[in-house]
Amino acid sequence: MAQDSVGYIQHHLQNLTYGKLDGKWQFAETAQQASDMGFMAIHVDTMAMSLLMGFIFLFLFRRVAVKANEGVPTGLQGFVEVVVEFVQNMVRDTFYGRSALIAPLALTVFMWILLMNSLKWNPIDVIPTLAAAVGIEYFKYVPTADPNATFGISIGVFFLIVFYSIKIKGAGGYVKELSFTPFKHWSLIPFNLFLELLGLFTKPLSLALRLFGNMYAGEVVFILIALLPFYVQWALYGPWAIFHILVIPLQAFIFMVLTIVYLSSAHEESH
Repeated sequence: MAQDSVGYIQHHLQNLTYGKLDGKWQFAETAQQASDMGFMAIHVDTMAMSLLMGFIFLFLFRRVAVKANEGVPTGLQGFVEVVVEFVQNMVRDTFYGRSALIAPLALTVFMWILLMNSLKWNPIDVIPTLAAAVGIEYFKYVPTADPNATFGISIGVFFLIVFYSIKIKGAGGYVKELSFTPFKHWSLIPFNLFLELLGLFTKPLSLALRLFGNMYAGEVVFILIALLPFYVQWALYGPWAIFHILVIPLQAFIFMVLTIVYLSSAHEESH
């Protein structure tokens, strides 16, 4: 029974991995094979579900934009209007620079992560069972429970931070800011650079790990609940799912707010 439980947990936490093994490109059949494929392997399930949630976001928002009317809005139009207004107010209150990109970026980050997180509300065995029915052995369907997805988004934010820091301050101004913050003396430049670069690289790390840690931990708890007897599962699954009604949007909100704050800092001119 213990071995069955361990196997069940490992199975649900294993990604559908495609990579090069023994000179051939193939899908991994075991966790060890997936590990042996190395860095260049692709988590196909994470990629597929991320793209699907991105497509759903674009489709729904474009549909509302095309069919929007000034009369009584539909339920979907009302939801989209509330979300857009919420994000606009958040950008207005948090972002102190001037950029046409920040509000659309914040909206995209919030909705994309929210949709990916929301996959966690599905019962833990439904999607893997459907995948198994068409011959797919492994399918980890919550992209944000995979660090590859969360680091992918956070690294994109990191490059935007560096890009706008150089664009607004100039390359020389940005280097000067890193060199003379917080101590404005040439002898402390190495110490300043160490602190500032550490803080800079910590930003994408904290963004990715915070989101991944919360989603992965929730995934593990759902899996553990699924191992319990059926009559106990529903007593625990309901409260835990209700708790995630708060956690899922909260994590999307935190990621969005930190993205806005970091980019606002990047838009501040050097003094």
